[in-house]
Amino acid sequence: MRQGKLAIRKAAVLGAGVMGSKIAALLAGVDIPTYLLDIVPRELDQRDIKKGLTREAPEFRNKLARAGIDGLAVASPLALFSPADAKLITAGNFEDHLGWLADADWVIEAVAEDLRIKTDLLKKVEKVIKPGTILSTNTSGLSIEKIAEALSKDARPYFLGTHFFNPPRHMKLLEIIPGKSTDQRLVSAIAAFCERRLGKSVVFAKDTPNFIANRIGAYALLVGMATMVEGGYTIEEVDAITGIPMGRPKSASFRTADMVGLDVLAKVAQNVRDNVQDASEKDAFAIPPFLSKMIETGLLGDKAQKGFYKKMTDLGGTKIYAFDYVSGEHVPQRKVDLPVLDEVKRLGDPAASLQRLAYSDDRAGRFVWKTLKKTLLYCAAKVPEISDNILAIDQAMRWGFNWELGPFETWDAIGVRKSVERMQGEGEKIPRNVEEMLAAGRERFYRQRDGKKAYYDFTRKAYVDIEERPEIILLPSLRERQKVVRSNPGASLVDLGDGIVCLEFRTTNNTIDDDVIRMIHESLAEVEANFEGMVIGNHGVNFSPGADVKKIYGLAVNRDWKTLEQVVKAFQDACMAIKYSRKPVVAAPHRMTLGGGCEVCLAASRVRAFAEAYMGLVEMGVGLIPGGGGTKEMLLRATEWFPASTPSATPGGGRPDLIPYVARAFETIATGKVSTSAREAQTLGFMRTCDWITMNLDHLLHDAKQTVLCLVKEGYIPPRPRDDIRVIGRSGRAFLDLMVYLMREAGYITDTDAHLAKRLAYVVSGGDVDLNALVTEQYLLDVEREVFVSLAGEEKTQARLKSMAETGRMLHN
Repeated sequence: MRQGKLAIRKAAVLGAGVMGSKIAALLAGVDIPTYLLDIVPRELDQRDIKKGLTREAPEFRNKLARAGIDGLAVASPLALFSPADAKLITAGNFEDHLGWLADADWVIEAVAEDLRIKTDLLKKVEKVIKPGTILSTNTSGLSIEKIAEALSKDARPYFLGTHFFNPPRHMKLLEIIPGKSTDQRLVSAIAAFCERRLGKSVVFAKDTPNFIANRIGAYALLVGMATMVEGGYTIEEVDAITGIPMGRPKSASFRTADMVGLDVLAKVAQNVRDNVQDASEKDAFAIPPFLSKMIETGLLGDKAQKGFYKKMTDLGGTKIYAFDYVSGEHVPQRKVDLPVLDEVKRLGDPAASLQRLAYSDDRAGRFVWKTLKKTLLYCAAKVPEISDNILAIDQAMRWGFNWELGPFETWDAIGVRKSVERMQGEGEKIPRNVEEMLAAGRERFYRQRDGKKAYYDFTRKAYVDIEERPEIILLPSLRERQKVVRSNPGASLVDLGDGIVCLEFRTTNNTIDDDVIRMIHESLAEVEANFEGMVIGNHGVNFSPGADVKKIYGLAVNRDWKTLEQVVKAFQDACMAIKYSRKPVVAAPHRMTLGGGCEVCLAASRVRAFAEAYMGLVEMGVGLIPGGGGTKEMLLRATEWFPASTPSATPGGGRPDLIPYVARAFETIATGKVSTSAREAQTLGFMRTCDWITMNLDHLLHDAKQTVLCLVKEGYIPPRPRDDIRVIGRSGRAFLDLMVYLMREAGYITDTDAHLAKRLAYVVSGGDVDLNALVTEQYLLDVEREVFVSLAGEEKTQARLKSMAETGRMLHN
């Protein structure tokens, strides 16, 4: 293989099932044309006959692949970044279209988890692909070497395992499993490509049963089931314990199992049993009798609409029933009474929560301790069998199963020596590698020094620094290295190097409060004096859900209109300062970027967004309108590309009709549209077409920094303040009011929604002015602020604010 970056111009996916079609969607989402092939159906069904199809008709022969593509449009969670991505996927079948693979640079096999089916297909594929084509299997646990035996010696250097996790668009983890003959340069190149282009976080796994994540994940789930039966816990109790309180996803154990499929779980477990020698490990992966009966009776999980949970509909509506493994029936969900869970939720820290749970001498604590100790001991015993180091195991579980802490990070959290002593007291056998580490005085699996993190390597018997990579900027590490330029309780300004700083929100949930607003002004002044430009970004779960609703609600309830008006004006001024900064400011949004968080991005010189950026102006949901300049910015974006006049027989030309374009921006705000991706954010107007998208969240701050440097290099000049904004005025507002009337009459919105929409229409149309009047930005901001404050005084708005402030939920009154 030649040195250099890997070029994948066209790809093919073999197998159009759940995984195959979604892998094709991911490839298409990064602009790689992709063939999606599957088998030819065996027989014509009644629908085919009604259509008059024959067995030779392409529509029939490509039906399974076509169904895979069509299913992407309704997949939940969404598989496509944009509906247009589906146009890059071409449906075909194995009998007629294998020849297409000669055009592909990468062929991914994703057919059924059956060794014979995979090898028979790959033998055919090798005959048609060009030499040097990358060939990979998406097996979730079959032996890569056994699959490779179907290939010639010439093809094996280009063959490897690429195990995507479901759903591929949303799950970070990609396990790469080289075969014995795989070219190591290919392994490095495909890892780099998948990390950068597909946004994956790569873990290199060994060719062992189920690799890393599925091996550990299945073990943990089966241990949980055994502990449940032994201790008489209910399904509901186990899910209440093993979700958020343990730093795991909300789906916990059994909701996760339903999503995966109970039959799939059984196959994963059986694959380990069939391929390990240790009798105790075989026993650990034995499927409990109640699970076998569930599978036999068709309780397979979500795909069968019944598994550990089942929706039941009666006169009282739809309710969720849970499976009772004692009676073998679904029963109404039973109340969970485990007080310690409420306590750990208030801690807000996964490490502290796990420590509290592990040593809690109550029903929840006993479950956590029994399952944790077995899982931790198993993980340690599997090094170096499934991985040469603990880091890969922790990464696999964080990225593949969404654990907040991997197994060895968890062990650090509960105290290694303390827990080991308790395990020994209970008669557990401690793996030698852990005993030797403790005997050497090493008390933790990870340590942090001078901003650098290291993990303990069992083989070297020493700590090894985790590689620092320039494309991954870690703000906590920079803070530890004294790179903070300015700071207050709500935000920090951190030096990223090369003359670029990062404004980091640090409030609870990254809400925008007075401290954040002050730091925006201070940061811009600092940049003006001493730096070249600024990034606005952070490592929070979300970029920012917007303003501090609790504060707004408090001011409204206390009728402190003067302070409220000052707060809104301060945020408007901060956004305008960002917009007209003499140095470039690049916003780096990720995930939830709502309300004020979205307004900050609208004000920035450029946006460098994570592909999963869910942007929207949702203030209507709390009875308000965007008040930080968001309404004004959406109006500008809808109309700024219009010329002052269009060719016309009238001297001086005619004026373009702005109303349809203003109406689109109005609808986007009024309906609280939130983008389902950064790509959609561009179509909605929250991002411009010149803004960039980063696939890998870990690279986002680095990419945003590079965007700032590019703007600097190009000689950035800020925009000029607008004093010539043409608005649609009273005449145009009448059209918007008609839109509101029709939506209300059709029952799409409530009376409150209609009232709010009319107030929004007043702002978007430019206030009480004539059609085509010219106004300034500051005028629009004043109108926006006036309406915002007036709405805050209304009863229905305060009810919505109260609901959001106290429960975190929108009230649709």
